[in-house]
Amino acid sequence: MEEPLALHPVKLYVYDLSKGMARRLSPLMLVGFFVLCGRHTSIIVHKDEFFYGSGGISSCAPGGTLLGPPDTVVDLGNTEVTEEIFLEYLSSLGESMFRGESYNLFEHNCNTFSNEVAQFLTGKKIPSYITDLPSEVLATPFGQALRPLLDSIQIQPPGGNTFSRHNGQS
Repeated sequence: MEEPLALHPVKLYVYDLSKGMARRLSPLMLVGFFVLCGRHTSIIVHKDEFFYGSGGISSCAPGGTLLGPPDTVVDLGNTEVTEEIFLEYLSSLGESMFRGESYNLFEHNCNTFSNEVAQFLTGKKIPSYITDLPSEVLATPFGQALRPLLDSIQIQPPGGNTFSRHNGQS
């Protein structure tokens, strides 16, 4: 008789980097900048938090970055993917799609990473109100005017460790 595969919970942490300022300024002209820059996401699985920024893929204990606890936690379900397979997958992503130099605030960011990893683990995407935001901002004249400046922004939440497969952790 075959043993059933273990299920591991998968969560999405959503941080408001603006600490509420985006909500207060939404009616103002700076809405696109603050709302877009105001959200950071990460995936929690196998007792660690994994995220992507201009430094590449990083990890820490859940809530262990200087961002502190998340503002919202979204339950994405469970995965049968073992920690070993997951770490191999992350290593592959870190050497291909999610190298630090590939980071782009609008098109290839922490939310892109969280969405990719969530689909690998659970078959589910992260909420569209997060993934659709960059295109909504860029669709505005103000977003287009600010794009050259915003394209130069590199974000790397402080407090995590760059992911390294060699030591099995980060």
